[in-house]
Amino acid sequence: MLHVHAAPYSVVAARGSSPRLADASVTRSSLISPVVFAGTTRVLEAALVAASGIAIAAIYVESDAAGLARYWVASSAAGALTVMLLAWFNLYSIGAMLNPVRSLAGVFAGWALAVASVAAAVFFLKLGDEFSRVWLAAWFVSGGAVLMAGRLAIAARARSWSQAGRLNRRAVIYGSGPACAALVEALEADRTTDIRICGVFDDRGDERTGDNTGGYPNRGRLGDLISFARTTRVDLVLLALPISAENRLMGLLEKLWVLPVDIRLAASASRLRLARSAYDFVGNVALVALADKPISDWGMVAKSVFDKVVAGLALVALSPVMALTALAIRLDSKGPVIFRQKRYGFNNELIEVYKFRSMYTDMTDVSASKLVTKDDPRVTKVGRIIRKTSLDELPQLLNVLKGTLSLVGPRPHAVSAKAAGKLYDEAVDSYFARHKVKPGITGWAQINGWRGETDTEEKLVKRIEHDLEYIENWSLLLDLWIVLRTPMSLLKTENAY
Repeated sequence: MLHVHAAPYSVVAARGSSPRLADASVTRSSLISPVVFAGTTRVLEAALVAASGIAIAAIYVESDAAGLARYWVASSAAGALTVMLLAWFNLYSIGAMLNPVRSLAGVFAGWALAVASVAAAVFFLKLGDEFSRVWLAAWFVSGGAVLMAGRLAIAARARSWSQAGRLNRRAVIYGSGPACAALVEALEADRTTDIRICGVFDDRGDERTGDNTGGYPNRGRLGDLISFARTTRVDLVLLALPISAENRLMGLLEKLWVLPVDIRLAASASRLRLARSAYDFVGNVALVALADKPISDWGMVAKSVFDKVVAGLALVALSPVMALTALAIRLDSKGPVIFRQKRYGFNNELIEVYKFRSMYTDMTDVSASKLVTKDDPRVTKVGRIIRKTSLDELPQLLNVLKGTLSLVGPRPHAVSAKAAGKLYDEAVDSYFARHKVKPGITGWAQINGWRGETDTEEKLVKRIEHDLEYIENWSLLLDLWIVLRTPMSLLKTENAY
């Protein structure tokens, strides 16, 4: 098993380094997904176009709702058509939004075509008497101005986020031979890509690779890559290896798949040419998809909204139960009501998890070096009840609102938890793969009977198998199903002590 000890990285860019070199000293920040940003921009621009048309109609043409209805339809249709045309012109790429001056001609052309289409529809459908020509002319001018101003404002925000490293996808390259040089050259020639390269890794050693490759620093071997991805944000791993190196690729994937990153193989590394639809493109650079982040882009947004809404409602609904539990703990034994414990979170980050205290204060085990067993003398009278019923987990709803936990996901484990005397990562090779998503209060393993004590390796393996099955099959409907099933699963208390 590969054990990685995370260490902080700092970088001073070498003279002559590439302008696409990302600052590797940047800590993990809140990523703004380029897909979500582009999608939000589309909705905003469509709304601006439609709103300008409706506003002009309301002010200068119609005052009653019935008369405005046709202008609502025409304005909304033009807004949707404008967005479709701008997307066809590739004006929602990060490169286009970061350089609005270069794309303004395309934006204006898309807008003009949309208005012309509305005018043509009015003409051919013989609706000329239903629409004001003054409105159409005024809308063409004002809508274009609003669209241009909005694009400039969006560009300013995009540049700010890009400079902060929040809007770019941060990539590392594995492999430093000719294939790496070809990949670097292709990425640097493409102005539309949002990729920023943090460095190059290769197991061949510095004596063969030198200090840098194509202006990017060589940062070490595979173990260093994994450690780097644990301590700074990495979104994409690019493998610059020939596709014929099957055994080497399989070995790399076996170790890299525990990371929450997209893994891509550079198509330029192989002379084999596939159909265009078989490739995953970063800008104009063709790549072969080998592994994807389990939850990304709009899926991440949907899961976050689901978590916050349901956790907020649950806190309100369960506040009387939580208040009574806190009172019972206070009356039963001395010490704080809330117990705080460090556990592994997303990408092996340490997070602080809240629980109702269930042990005597002088016997609490912060690192969970010894699992709680049946009739454990460390557990209080009230503690036995709240552990059996999982009421001790309710404060973790606050973790969900803070963003350190999700409602549904692999349960977070304490740093020193053991199964049959072995640390969890020593007992199961694929253990860290469960950290590719944010941990949860409940999960697929818990509703399938693998809740509670993991005193044997077999129990731990079963729990992790279910965790990985959840990650591979995630959907918002699956999260909802698990949340609804959780109360019933709490009735099975044979493994909860």
